[in-house]
Amino acid sequence: MIAITLLSMWAMNAQERIPEVEALLQKMTLEEKIGQLNLLTPGGGVATGEVVSKNVEAKIKAGQVGGLFGVAGPDKVRVAQELAVKESRLGIPLLIGSDVIHGYKTTYPIPLGLSSSWDMELVEQAAQMAAKEATADGINWNFSPMVDIARDPRWGRIAEGAGEDPYLGSRVAEATVRGYQGNDLAATHTMLACVKHFALYGAGEAGRDYHSVDMSKIKMFNQYLPPYKAAVDAGVASVMTSFNDVDGIPATGNKWLLTDLLRNRWDFDGFVVSDYTSLNEMIAHGLGDLQAVSALALKAGLDMDMVGEGFLTTLKKSLEEGKVTEEDITSASRRVLRAKYQSGLFEDPYRYLDGNRPEKDILTKENRALARKLAAHSFVLLKNHQNILPLQKNKKIALIGPLADSRNNMLGTWAPTGDVKLAVTIREGFNNVAPNASIQYAKGANISDDPEFAKHVNVFGPRIEIDERLPEDMLKEAVDLAKNSDVVVAVVGEATEMSGEAASRTDLSIPESQKKLIKALIETGKPVALVLMSGRPLTIPEEYELPVAILQVWHPGVEAGNAIADVVFGDYNPSGKLTGTWPRNVGQIPIYHSVKNTGRPAPESEKFQKFKSNYLDSPNSPLLPFGYGLSYTTFAYSNLRLNKTSIGQNESISATVTVANIGDYDGEEVVQLYLRDVVRSITPPKRELKGFQKILLKKGERKEVTITLAPDDLKFYNSQLDFVAEPGEFEIFVGTDSNAQLSRTFNLK
Repeated sequence: MIAITLLSMWAMNAQERIPEVEALLQKMTLEEKIGQLNLLTPGGGVATGEVVSKNVEAKIKAGQVGGLFGVAGPDKVRVAQELAVKESRLGIPLLIGSDVIHGYKTTYPIPLGLSSSWDMELVEQAAQMAAKEATADGINWNFSPMVDIARDPRWGRIAEGAGEDPYLGSRVAEATVRGYQGNDLAATHTMLACVKHFALYGAGEAGRDYHSVDMSKIKMFNQYLPPYKAAVDAGVASVMTSFNDVDGIPATGNKWLLTDLLRNRWDFDGFVVSDYTSLNEMIAHGLGDLQAVSALALKAGLDMDMVGEGFLTTLKKSLEEGKVTEEDITSASRRVLRAKYQSGLFEDPYRYLDGNRPEKDILTKENRALARKLAAHSFVLLKNHQNILPLQKNKKIALIGPLADSRNNMLGTWAPTGDVKLAVTIREGFNNVAPNASIQYAKGANISDDPEFAKHVNVFGPRIEIDERLPEDMLKEAVDLAKNSDVVVAVVGEATEMSGEAASRTDLSIPESQKKLIKALIETGKPVALVLMSGRPLTIPEEYELPVAILQVWHPGVEAGNAIADVVFGDYNPSGKLTGTWPRNVGQIPIYHSVKNTGRPAPESEKFQKFKSNYLDSPNSPLLPFGYGLSYTTFAYSNLRLNKTSIGQNESISATVTVANIGDYDGEEVVQLYLRDVVRSITPPKRELKGFQKILLKKGERKEVTITLAPDDLKFYNSQLDFVAEPGEFEIFVGTDSNAQLSRTFNLK
């Protein structure tokens, strides 16, 4: 059989038929067609719900299962696949899925961290590595990428996406899909990708997970939908529905979303799967009993039911009662079977089950080296008081903090396939990278002193370990150590499961136990560098005002300690930029760079003025803007110019700027271009990201950087949801973050 490439997959549309699939459908009973719509888990992994499937083996033999997840390893997957191929009537192979969110066994930074590299080549390489490792373990379908726009850091799952911006999020979505799927879905090192969560999941009210979402269509199309569409345009094989409602109808049963928009408007021809029991959860939403919501979901365009078994147990009855048609069931089954055909499973159901591959392809030296590189490139230097960083490798260093020697908190949230025992701690990394330094360690404080909070966080393991020693004794040990050192490195922030799914927070500050530690270390008078670990933007106005360096490292993955040491000791100059705005306080949320002006805008000076859109107790501006990130060197921007001052509707325009490295280190810089549509038919944002380029400049070097805007970059969805560019004046800003000051204007005719 000829392998199905992405190019040919794109060419297929909903009306075209694959002869092998059509022949199989002719042989299938109604029950077998419904069985293909059933996705089960036998348990044993990290679930996103409480339900675990029962009698899985018997259901596979009966042809009642289309796919499994939570099963890995060639031997284990082979057992499941043989049940389907050898013991079911038609021998239809199974899809084997998994949540490979930021690496498989070789975990790399959480997606929010990886996006902070602004390096799409690295993003694609990361996904390629994850696909190679996962497929070596028998997995052929990945529930990733998550591309939800998130502008509320109270929402814990901000950790799993690319942040707040639709343009950057779209580029990350494309790169990730390319990395997982390659150009041949039947190759043994590629896997089906599944973009999620469709749609708007990142905009839950109050930042609370699984909560309701309500927004205008204009906001959807211009701000929240672009990354999903980018993934679809990149050829993503499957789409997962979200838990929230859209226009009052849960996404899993929303026909406008799954059929009118996804299939008819965007021409998506893959299959749609629910999230974990999201079909059943429509009962709690108030849309009827299991039979009613299952029929609603099928008619809406859902093809596969994850774990809930609503399709399996009710569709036959709904067919008999005329609530669904056999064509509804057949169409859904066809889409699932097409994915199996495209994966090459009909040609060889065991193509992903080479027992020699795990040792050869998983956790290799090369993979760990890439994970280390990915981590170092994700870190963001937030502050560098008196150039405390980088450290010299011959200093007497006090390494202090509850996360400095905590193996359990290196991988980050949603790393169920990773092994914390293999993670490199920061203490180990410091000793590896700077063996001649004198490095002494003290814990100094617990991550949190609140046992009830720790209980909530520790559901999946001991992320917060509360020391039996008295807090004051731990603090004294740390202070004494600091006093006898040249410099202090304090590793503080969030434990792994303080962000992620079902980990919303109303207080985004560093826990009080760690605040006390930081203040006490500052009082010693020693230089202090904070290594800040988190899965979200935090509120750190107090810490930011202290005389410290702050290096944001997210949760970096299996090579965490080595990568952090690489940057702290200057073997790599940090180049990350924030992909989510950091608020001064929770009261500013939601806060993001592409805000709109109001009819009563606050003064540019941010001095309070009555009857203007400002706060009584805080400036409007964030603590740290989108796109922000320092370097050990300094970059200077000058001579911004455009190649045209006026263009037509189908013309592109280029902006060129000179960037010079005027500091003392070689370094990388992310040159960012923002656009303002000065006058248009619906209120425009103050500025929107429309291009970026990451460059390397040696000390003393300067380069001219050109970023070109295509005609579509000037377009937006108007009040009729038409994608248009309106004639008029545009302003381009270029610089190092979203507050870029260099600007030029042009006109669109």
